[in-house]
Amino acid sequence: MASKARTVDINEDVTKALRKFRFQRRSQGHAAIVIKIDKAALKMVVDEEYDNISIEDLVEELPRNSPRYVVLSYELKHRDGRISFPLVLINWAPSSSETTMMTLHASALLDFQRVAEANKTIEVRDAEEGLTKEIVDEKLLS
Repeated sequence: MASKARTVDINEDVTKALRKFRFQRRSQGHAAIVIKIDKAALKMVVDEEYDNISIEDLVEELPRNSPRYVVLSYELKHRDGRISFPLVLINWAPSSSETTMMTLHASALLDFQRVAEANKTIEVRDAEEGLTKEIVDEKLLS
């Protein structure tokens, strides 16, 4: 069976890191794994991992002019008092990013969504106001 051609390779290190991240048991707080594209090698690499980070701090850590895929384990407080930890894919694509990187990022998004197995995807183009706790809550609770 022939494999489908990809613009950007999702290497085994990234899939292993995502699998490990996905199956970690969490009892409180948000955690995130940030993936970037290595333009020269045309492959995805793990950029950073954060444990117990606020959404505001995560936004501060992400670059203002370079796209990233962020898989977020989000502490969600439901209206009935339950707490869950859904996986959310943040498609971090600031409008100020270089066109070549945005094209590579967009071309690999569907493959990454499949590998990440997140419950929801949130698109972020405006770094300053595009990602807040309120936005994530609204997307997950609707």
